[in-house]
Amino acid sequence: MALPIVAIVGRPNVGKSSLFNWLAGRRISIVDPMAGVTRDRVTTVVAAGDRYFELTDTGGIGIVDVDDLTADVERQIQTAIDTAAVVVFVVDARDGLVPLDIEVADRLRSLNKPVILVANKADTEKIGQQTGEFFKLGYGEPLRVSAEQKLGKAELLEAIVRRLPSPGGEQPPGEVALKIAVVGRRNAGKSTFINSLAEADRVIVSEVPGTTRDSIDVRFERDGKTFLAIDTAGVRKATSLASSVEYYSLHRAQRSIRRADVVMHFMDARHRIGRVDKQLAEYILAEYKPAVFVVNKWDLVKHATTTDRMAEYVRKVFPMLDHVPIAFITAKSGKNVLRLLQLAVQLHKQDGIRVSTGDLNRVIRAAVEANSPPLSGNRQPKIYYATQVGVHPPTIVLFTNGPELFEETYLRYLTRCLRDAFPFSEVAIKLLLRARSDAGAGREEAATGDSSLSDDSRTDPPEILRQHQAARSQQQPPQQYPPQQQPAQQQPARLPEEDRAPARPRRRQPDADTWDF
Repeated sequence: MALPIVAIVGRPNVGKSSLFNWLAGRRISIVDPMAGVTRDRVTTVVAAGDRYFELTDTGGIGIVDVDDLTADVERQIQTAIDTAAVVVFVVDARDGLVPLDIEVADRLRSLNKPVILVANKADTEKIGQQTGEFFKLGYGEPLRVSAEQKLGKAELLEAIVRRLPSPGGEQPPGEVALKIAVVGRRNAGKSTFINSLAEADRVIVSEVPGTTRDSIDVRFERDGKTFLAIDTAGVRKATSLASSVEYYSLHRAQRSIRRADVVMHFMDARHRIGRVDKQLAEYILAEYKPAVFVVNKWDLVKHATTTDRMAEYVRKVFPMLDHVPIAFITAKSGKNVLRLLQLAVQLHKQDGIRVSTGDLNRVIRAAVEANSPPLSGNRQPKIYYATQVGVHPPTIVLFTNGPELFEETYLRYLTRCLRDAFPFSEVAIKLLLRARSDAGAGREEAATGDSSLSDDSRTDPPEILRQHQAARSQQQPPQQYPPQQQPAQQQPARLPEEDRAPARPRRRQPDADTWDF
């Protein structure tokens, strides 16, 4: 059974978002002195004793949105009111009764559902004694609270629980099968994608850049499983942040990446990849998150280019993320949306795979034999033993004769070998290097299978260097291919889409952001 909904409503700047965060126990909605910050419905599940309910934060009633989104904000507010079992009507105890409070009260009067009048910002006893004028609204004595000073929370929760419908078998929210963060630049189609997944107008969609400000959790069900999609604010360059609201939006987008099981990095097919996209990709890489590069609005450019050429462009821009699959979708029409969700489920499964220690050491041994690590000064890096210590992401510890001896390029080579050998080819792999003393007795030769490697430690350094140079001189030089005979590269994993008109994009102009096909 669905949880009862408790909607927080009121005029702008009465502290609705502060009250929401206070009751939720964590910072979810953005709180800012600027009126009209909240636009979408922001929800979370709250437990009060043995009862659970879904708490909803809404925009300010009567606000004139600076981006002409007033009608969209009003629709979100009305939806919250219509679906609520209990309405929490918030007023400002400091400002006292204002005409807009009376308008809100008149709007709620026709509701056939309980309304709790809450006077927020009653920080002191003196302010609390001045709330008598709110009796004029017709909802009885206001419940005096202060979200900032954390006063009156127990009384408010008790009042909410008393007015909830009788328990009808509602259960605490089930475990979420997958948390998906949807990130990207502004106007990349993230909110449209969320609405398509939820099959409802869950978040506001507009051509106005920066429509979404909060990170909004949207629960939906597919095939009997519960998923959580996190819609984030569009990110732009840090030097372009126009207000504190955009600053908080950026940090909430980064927090959403950390929370997520899979990250969908959205890009507008009409625009070139910019600095913001690269910064987001770097953050995803640093967090070792499974990800998908999602090229949205593909229907607008498929007549001018092909998926192969677009995928080649993405690969060139993000060479460090060559394992990340690429998806081509049209969120507005729902094209490939469900397939993208299925791809995210598969990535999450890959991220949780665990391999045996024996198989892992055989792969590492073969990789070292095929391409030994280069000398570091006069020392030969060696790997004694490997073991997997975790999943999400797959985390592998290599016991060595010195972590500082291994170059980053060689670690990337080992990571590629692991992806080729094991069924987590499309997710990040975390390699941790430990010194030999941590490897434990009897494990020194497990990865190499050759005791002569440990004998090298007793050889004079000049002799090691000569052996290394001799081995290098016997290696075959890399084979050079004529341009027309280059070996075919492995096709990147992406969703099926028809190819049209193979035309390369022109060379980028210095100030151009959109493609000129």
